[in-house]
Amino acid sequence: MLVKWMRCTVVDRPGFVRAQRKWAGLLGEPGFRGQGGGWSRSREGVVHLFGFWESRAFYDSFMARSHDRLHAAQVGTYKEMQVRLFEYRFDVKTGFRPVFTDADLLRVAHCRVRPDRIEHYTLMQEKVWNPAMAGSPGMLRGVFAQANTEDEFLVLSMWDSTAEYGKYRVERVERLALRAQTGADVTHVTGDVIDLEPSWTV
Repeated sequence: MLVKWMRCTVVDRPGFVRAQRKWAGLLGEPGFRGQGGGWSRSREGVVHLFGFWESRAFYDSFMARSHDRLHAAQVGTYKEMQVRLFEYRFDVKTGFRPVFTDADLLRVAHCRVRPDRIEHYTLMQEKVWNPAMAGSPGMLRGVFAQANTEDEFLVLSMWDSTAEYGKYRVERVERLALRAQTGADVTHVTGDVIDLEPSWTV
């Protein structure tokens, strides 16, 4: 499964929101699995969107045929669009589905990993971080994905409430990072918490 992460800064909020609804047209596209996103909590006007496709081939076909038509209404409503593509590696928790309707917020982490530590980093994600996140009551599901550059990773998790996410953050993150030796693996990490916008879910 291909995971597409889009991030941009909105300059025309009403126009952007209106145009975002046109992406409902994705529903008829071969290989399309789901899309959703919302507003950053920490950066004013920043939007994150996540799209899921069965494969890179289906995604490339969509980009060549239908993307520009669906995107036309959104031109001029944002700036600084960044798009990154990742290949699904494994679930965070179990039974990942690209469904956003039961979530209240999303958490995204983007990591660059030292080339000689990729294997260790991936193992720690599986053995340390995943069980901890899966054990948090408010964490619904998530996905761990890798870019074709190989040293770049995305961890996306869906949460049912701010309160539950807050408990996980406070109680566990520093301890888990020490146990997983994250500092030795990762050269750069950025993240964000996103308030899900239900009307953008496709």
